[in-house]
Amino acid sequence: MSIRIRAAVLAVTGLLVAGCTSAGDGSPAAEPGTAPPTTDAKPSATAAGSSATAVPPLPASLTGQRPDWKRCAAPDDGGGEQPGAEWRCATVKVPLDHTKPEGATIPIALIRKEAGREGERIGSLLFNFGGPGASGVDILPRAAEEYGTLGERYDLVGFDPRGVNRSSGVVCRTDAEQATAEATIDLTPDSDAEEAAYLKDNAAFGAGCARRSGTVLPYTTTSATARDLDLIRQVLGDAKLHYFGISYGTQLGGTYAHLFPKNVGRFVLDAVVDPTADAAGHARHQTIGFQRALDNYLKSTGQDPKAGTERISRLLRKLDRAPLTVGERRLTEGLALTGIAVTLYGQSNWPLLTAALADAEGGRGGALLELADHYNDRDASGHYATQSHSQRSISCADSSARPTAAEAKALIPEFRRLSPVFGAFLAWDTAGWCAEWPVKGERATPEASAPGAAPVLVVGTTGDPATPYEGAEKMAKELGTGVGVLVTNEGEGHGAYGTSSCVTATIDAYLLDGKVPAYGKTCSSGTARSGA
Repeated sequence: MSIRIRAAVLAVTGLLVAGCTSAGDGSPAAEPGTAPPTTDAKPSATAAGSSATAVPPLPASLTGQRPDWKRCAAPDDGGGEQPGAEWRCATVKVPLDHTKPEGATIPIALIRKEAGREGERIGSLLFNFGGPGASGVDILPRAAEEYGTLGERYDLVGFDPRGVNRSSGVVCRTDAEQATAEATIDLTPDSDAEEAAYLKDNAAFGAGCARRSGTVLPYTTTSATARDLDLIRQVLGDAKLHYFGISYGTQLGGTYAHLFPKNVGRFVLDAVVDPTADAAGHARHQTIGFQRALDNYLKSTGQDPKAGTERISRLLRKLDRAPLTVGERRLTEGLALTGIAVTLYGQSNWPLLTAALADAEGGRGGALLELADHYNDRDASGHYATQSHSQRSISCADSSARPTAAEAKALIPEFRRLSPVFGAFLAWDTAGWCAEWPVKGERATPEASAPGAAPVLVVGTTGDPATPYEGAEKMAKELGTGVGVLVTNEGEGHGAYGTSSCVTATIDAYLLDGKVPAYGKTCSSGTARSGA
């Protein structure tokens, strides 16, 4: 399992583990009154609807939709409660292929809570919580208290992007197949046999996606989702799109700004993805970022980072040789790595890491396994949500890079120097992710330049492990002078809104009152200072 870009909003672990649902067979769910696209077709050789493709205007049958807002149902996977009565759900039809807007459609699921002060309403504020693959329909009601101030003057709107959960969610494998892979596949293979099994499993994952969700698979690009967002904007009746993107949501926001600069309203990008990095570049960034966060954790507990890193590496080597038995399951090296990584998304998680490491060193693997289950979306009954399926589908439809095993192995010495704990894991991940994917990717790196767009707040946290701070600097530059406005949060964790009072106040002032901070504003310990 990859340490990919995720949202960070759940109490207990500090991570939001989205509980995704989909049609039982992974096929696109039908909009009432329409036939779903068939799923027996082979996926196209290329990712369709790319940002470079000429896209015809949308027909009035789509732009003229009026959502039928109804009381929301409880998640059908049993993973959560029915949203409160103040929330309403609806679907909007979007083209499966934006280059053929008169063709087949798929539903995009929406959830909305109307502004508390109707007379002072600014418009709709759409959220994307990352992943890619996080369900905004599930997440926003649970996280809405954090955005209560914004909800006074905005309709808070969440959505499941195409290929996610209720919006024709991609499904690639069964719970049993996922459990077997977690228990048997070595994520840092040390032998020819382990390497062959690793690559075979990743190829099987892609083949399962093509078999179960082949119709939607070529159309899960971020650029297609950005076009969906602009249709949603029109359907909601907003002249401009007001948007709050976290983690992968910043990539989506940057893509939207590039495609529709004149339609950018008040935009916030928090925990920012570097738009200039390719697959190896993102893996390198995360190797640096997770080790940086681990070093900060070790310093906070009075440990020397070098000695503490070696202690953890020693534990992982031991687990690689002999996984710990936990009931009927095993804590493998890969699951332990995932359990360690998940705690680094937020400083409030660090005590959990201290306790889990001590347990594992004492021969008890339950705590680290439970943390890994949080990241891997596995519930107590052994059911896995499908966020990781959507995540890989979107990532591989976006990226044209297809690193080979040889290229991954060539990265290992450098990555191990950067992080003895995470380096080999993330180097191998470059080959395991999209190498045998059945659909070609769209581009080497996403487009984010947005000349003429309104100012976009770009918030980076210096201790962010998953989207290191340098990505925010790159995004602000790519958006363009006068568009990207960099805000620096000197702190820990993945995402600053709601954890830094200074950043929260800065974002609120921008979204509510249109106050654009000076470029380079820096927040530290709840205080702020202006940048150059």
